[in-house]
Amino acid sequence: MKTSTDSIQVDKKQFELLFHLYWKRMFSFAVKTVEEEEDAKEIVQDVFKSLWERRKDLELQNAERYLLRSVKLRTLEYLRNRGNRWRHHQVILQNKTPYYEEDNFHYKELYNQLNTVVESLPNQCRNVYRMSREEGLTNKEIANNLLITERAVEYHISKALSVIKLKLSKSLNMMKTN
Repeated sequence: MKTSTDSIQVDKKQFELLFHLYWKRMFSFAVKTVEEEEDAKEIVQDVFKSLWERRKDLELQNAERYLLRSVKLRTLEYLRNRGNRWRHHQVILQNKTPYYEEDNFHYKELYNQLNTVVESLPNQCRNVYRMSREEGLTNKEIANNLLITERAVEYHISKALSVIKLKLSKSLNMMKTN
């Protein structure tokens, strides 16, 4: 190895040597700090990736010091980001839960009302609507299954949507005013 006053030029051979010399120490430091092997591997990998990408611009005096300091900084950055993510998740959980529960309640109520309206449709209209919206069949498939024309399928879907829109719009307006 060169003396501390000499600059180290990082080529492929030098990079591989640095990797084999310092990978274990860097990994040990990272895994002790972040307590997750996969995250520690990723941190060390990022440091080596950065070294390789910046190899032409870097003039290393002490590769060992550079690598160990880099892994320390990346590890601290990881911990800071993990802490921030955790805090953000806590804020979201605390602030959104009532809204989620309220939205979920409204969704269930609207879903039940939709089912009630669909049940009130005439038999053929209800069947066509369900095959279209719940089963995802095309108009042609519905026509073949029910032995009716595609035009009749279109009519029943249009009629069902009109009734649903009319009856649910009243419910939605009532929900908005509450």
